[in-house]
Amino acid sequence: MASASASLLKSSPVLDKSEWVKGQTIIRQPSVSVVRCHPNAPSALTIRAGSYADELVKTAKTVASPGRGILAMDESNATCGKRLASIGLENTEANRQAYRTLLVSAPGLGKYISGAILFEETLYQSTTDGKKMVDVLVEQNIVPGIKVDKGLVPLAGSNDESWCQGLDGLASRTAAYYQQGARFAKWRTVVSIPNGPSALAVKEAAWGLARYAAISQDNGLVPIVEPEILLDGEHGIDRTFEVAQKVWAEVFFYLAENNVMFEGILLKPSMVTPGAECKERATPQQVADYTLKLLKRRIPPAFLSGGQSEVEATLNLNAMNQAPHPWHVSFSYARALQNTCLKTWGGRPENVKAAQETLLVRANANSLAQLGKYTGEGESEEAKKGMFVKGYVY
Repeated sequence: MASASASLLKSSPVLDKSEWVKGQTIIRQPSVSVVRCHPNAPSALTIRAGSYADELVKTAKTVASPGRGILAMDESNATCGKRLASIGLENTEANRQAYRTLLVSAPGLGKYISGAILFEETLYQSTTDGKKMVDVLVEQNIVPGIKVDKGLVPLAGSNDESWCQGLDGLASRTAAYYQQGARFAKWRTVVSIPNGPSALAVKEAAWGLARYAAISQDNGLVPIVEPEILLDGEHGIDRTFEVAQKVWAEVFFYLAENNVMFEGILLKPSMVTPGAECKERATPQQVADYTLKLLKRRIPPAFLSGGQSEVEATLNLNAMNQAPHPWHVSFSYARALQNTCLKTWGGRPENVKAAQETLLVRANANSLAQLGKYTGEGESEEAKKGMFVKGYVY
């Protein structure tokens, strides 16, 4: 995922963790506008950065800090239940709480993780020993984030495609999430290559992302902008590249139309890979080459979405960081950080320490990959496995 303007972010101070604490008043700058002048007409507003402008840039800079990335633990209760079911645990709030406590309290996690995307339940939840999840993250120097969409629903008039709902009431929700301690947001919309994608679905995804981004910024949250291109399909890597170019062109058009401040967003392009059912697999170098070519053609000077096995995702990220480029290319992983950790834990209190150590091993591996220093030596067979379920990789 990329901080949209590297030059501005590099010159911006890192957000002090004391500024994230729930309920604390943040001193905000007056509204800032960038105005384009025309010799024969009144000035026209082209980009408007709200009263949170400076803080948004600081937050983006903090999340995009060297050697760190995002832990996506924003699974809905249903999706978290699938994780728990894989180790034979019932989907109860107590079990969800125990697992999330294990993740956020892993000693030293903040050395490798800069941000954690939470589900709404988690944002308001306490750990098993009574501390607010948000406070535990802040103590680890990890910025709390929040999933703000309301899920995917069928898109009428499309080729069996989906659109992401949740714009209604988003302003009040993001304002409340900010007060609870969240400082960035995630909105999951998807594009399906086997189903087209239709022009309608691409436009709907881009417009929804742009409206979400504008509303989030207006309420102090840095939006992750992610049109997720699903892994499903038998298509090759060239088809993925073609679709990704089209989607990102549309996304940036509507971001500009909605006066989104690019310095205050985080971009999360999916890695450019073949479809999950494609017989011709791609090497890490091929994935890196195609993904970086996409960024160069479409994205202003990126945290990358996973969806692969733990080792595969890390190798691909490492390949992208072998040469200088104008973006901070890092990671935003869910399964690729949690799979081995979850299985090591198995729901047993006596395994918590071992599971946390496993999480730190994976976080450290991706930290090294962000710096271009990962070798892949000593990885377990478990870390090399994928877990593909119903078109989505957990």
